[in-house]
Amino acid sequence: MVQVGRRLLAAFSVLWATVLLVYMDREDYSDSHDQSVSFLDCVYYTTVTLSTTGYGDIAPVGDGARLINVLLITPLRVLFLIILVGTTLEVLTERTREQWRQTRWRSALRDHTVIVGFGTKGRSATQTLLSTGTPKERLVLIDPSHHVIKLAAEEGYAGVIGDATRSDVLVRAEVQRARQIVVAPQRDDTAVLVILTARQLNPRLRIVAAVREEENAPLLRQSGADSVITSSSAAGRLLGLSVLSPNASSVMEDLIQQGTGLSLSERPVTKAEAGHSPRDCADLVVTVVRGHRLLGYDDPEAAALQLTDRVVVIQRSSPAQSGPSGDSGR
Repeated sequence: MVQVGRRLLAAFSVLWATVLLVYMDREDYSDSHDQSVSFLDCVYYTTVTLSTTGYGDIAPVGDGARLINVLLITPLRVLFLIILVGTTLEVLTERTREQWRQTRWRSALRDHTVIVGFGTKGRSATQTLLSTGTPKERLVLIDPSHHVIKLAAEEGYAGVIGDATRSDVLVRAEVQRARQIVVAPQRDDTAVLVILTARQLNPRLRIVAAVREEENAPLLRQSGADSVITSSSAAGRLLGLSVLSPNASSVMEDLIQQGTGLSLSERPVTKAEAGHSPRDCADLVVTVVRGHRLLGYDDPEAAALQLTDRVVVIQRSSPAQSGPSGDSGR
């Protein structure tokens, strides 16, 4: 848009420069209507001349005016047309390039992750996914702000501009072929509508949603969210923990920040660990995931790990950390 604005400014500059040339030599022009050329007549003549319309009702009759038309106004007319045609071609080319780019990445998308809302929560979720080995090519962002999506595209992300509560916007992000979606809009009611629409498009989609008010969390779960994170309550609990134990809150913040220090991750139970207690694992096991149930590491049912179990563990972060820990919950 900036480039288009510059071109339009240049076109107006050429237009008014030509008006000035004609007005300064208006005595050498003839008007078939009233034989006098006013400033408005100069603007009119310039407009029809630069646009190559040329009605002929106003024409240069003096040698000086004709010479100026040949040496100055004709080159300005060519320049004016080049600017307008060039601007049109640039807009069409950019639009075609963008459509081709979107068609290319959309055709290759399978089992990807869609991020709805690229604000603070959405960006943090994106950074966490990247730190666990998810490539940028497997992420698609949706945000109603053209500016936000433009900045995201400059960072290498695929983005869709629009309201994620609309099914056509989610379809453009290929939600129907996605593996999971992170719903992090600014409003809880928006999150509910996004979840309902996404679940309708893809019944097998894993949906993780953020909710601002804890009282709205059950509504998001009823709408179809698999996991609901209450941002205000989580922040409040961390604040309370910081008051009671500053060191403990620092450890918790380190655990939820992927890529540095210690990290929480989810992985399948290995053959060597099957049949043994969670205490025997090399990693510190926090929870055992058995089917749809979460079992504490000291739960009697989790005394012996099964090969079909998954475990949530605390382990040292690694820049190259990837694999099962990046696919938590599936």
